[in-house]
Amino acid sequence: MHEIYTASSSAPVNIAVLKYWGKRDTNLNLPTNSSISVTLSQKDLRTLTTVNSSRNFEKDSLYLNGVSHSIENDRTTNCLEQLRSLRQQLEEDDPNLPKLSQWKLHIISENNFPTAAGLASSAAGFAAMVAAISKLYELPQDASELSRIARKGSGSACRSMFGGYVAWEMGEKLDGTDSKAVQIAPPEHWPNMKAAICIVSDLKKDVSSTSGMQTTVQTSELFQYRVNQVVPPRYSQMVDAIKNRDFETFGTLTMKDSNSFHATCLDSYPPIFYLTDTSKKIIKLIHTLNDAIGKVVAAYTFDAGPNAVIYYESENEEVVLGVLFGVLSNVDGWNEMNSATLKVPEGVPLSSLDSTIASGVSRVILTQVGEGPKESDMFLVAP
Repeated sequence: MHEIYTASSSAPVNIAVLKYWGKRDTNLNLPTNSSISVTLSQKDLRTLTTVNSSRNFEKDSLYLNGVSHSIENDRTTNCLEQLRSLRQQLEEDDPNLPKLSQWKLHIISENNFPTAAGLASSAAGFAAMVAAISKLYELPQDASELSRIARKGSGSACRSMFGGYVAWEMGEKLDGTDSKAVQIAPPEHWPNMKAAICIVSDLKKDVSSTSGMQTTVQTSELFQYRVNQVVPPRYSQMVDAIKNRDFETFGTLTMKDSNSFHATCLDSYPPIFYLTDTSKKIIKLIHTLNDAIGKVVAAYTFDAGPNAVIYYESENEEVVLGVLFGVLSNVDGWNEMNSATLKVPEGVPLSSLDSTIASGVSRVILTQVGEGPKESDMFLVAP
């Protein structure tokens, strides 16, 4: 009976406020622009991954949410090859170490949120896998070093290797060694950042992010203007807004960048539609709220999907959630919220709110800024 080595790690979802869309090198997953995101709390959104290694295993295997998935794809293979290479270096330096780099892996993952519905499931998934295997292999590399590996699995996975406020620096080198994630600020720097996620659809997307990016890069005339003229100055402004905890600037840039990203999708040929009518109604609702308050207290952003992520600070929670609860009180997700504390600003009378939004939203997820990958004492078992 041969010993089985095992490790578990969880990793968070991150939602970009400055979007990455488009690759300059598809094999290395190198982006056409740098990006910035907020890491969300694992209490609400996380992937948990357990990895097992034994000389008895005949092949690598992967189970996601109880379903067997093929591991024979370039993204996963690239990650495993790099991690095994780093482990092999340790084994060469210390012959007494078990030869884990030569053994097959059984990888079991589960999400506590909808998969492939525009909630960065692949980002959390690859970050959790890299973190768990790194723990299993006892690798000495830091989070930035490991983010280069996670990037090869899913571009935005590199940002899920950190908590708080994170930048993915696009880098300049052809081999991608300088394309990595760095932490702009930890969660405790701006701890009152919260998010309300409106799940407009938990179905798998019609157009995957990978396919959509390729179409946009090849056909959109707005795309080059975005990556060359719009993103670089916006990146510096967003970093400053985070460091200064300036929500008005943060929120304005977040909404503008979401709109810019979806404009390039619409400018693609054929056009790519990630936003639905419900998504557009939520956009209008947030602008109505901000206009009534007289400043930006809530900021929407949409990744490659119809789900709305609405950032706000805890001190404005009663009005932001007051408006959302006014139209979404009948959907799931409000259990832990005391609705008696919520209020709708005078400039947004309930009668003016679009009650049809609720018919397009299945639930809300209330969350906040959170930590990066964590070692877990929970161990999953393959079905």
